Amino acid sequence: MAKAKAKVARSVDVEPVLLSGGNPQIAKGYGDAPVQAYIAAMPGWKSKVGRRLDQLIVEAVPNVQKAVKWNSPFYEMEGEGWFLGVHCFARYIKVAFFRGLSLTPVPPVESKSKDTRYFHIHASDRLDEEQFVSWVKQASRLPGERM
Repeated sequence: MAKAKAKVARSVDVEPVLLSGGNPQIAKGYGDAPVQAYIAAMPGWKSKVGRRLDQLIVEAVPNVQKAVKWNSPFYEMEGEGWFLGVHCFARYIKVAFFRGLSLTPVPPVESKSKDTRYFHIHASDRLDEEQFVSWVKQASRLPGERM
C-alpha cells in the first residue's frame, strides 16, 4: 500500500510534456478536468491567459461542454457540435472559431477551412474581453463542428 501511494505522489510531480511549438500533451478526455489540466500545463504566460479565456467562456455560456481532443481544449453546446478550440504555439495562443466567418466582426486570421477564423493572443497583447465574449456568445448559438 505504501508503495502505491509513493508511486502516485511521484506521478503528480512530473512536469507536463510539451509537444513541438509548446503545446501541452494532455490525454483526450471530456469535462472540465482535462481542460483544467491542459490550462495548468500551458507554458509561462499562456497558463494565466488560458485560465482567463476559460473563465470568460464559462461566464458567457454557462452550459458549455468541454473536452480535450488532439491536445487542445474544445468547447461545445451539448449536441450542437464544437464551436471553439484553443491551441498553444511557441509565441502565441490560437483561438479557433469554427464558424468564425459568421461572426461579427469576423475574427482577424484566416484559415484553410472556409468557415474557420482564428484569433491569436501574444504575450504583449491586451485581450479585448468584451469582443472575445461577444464572439463566444455568437459562436455558441451557431451549429458547431462534429469531431
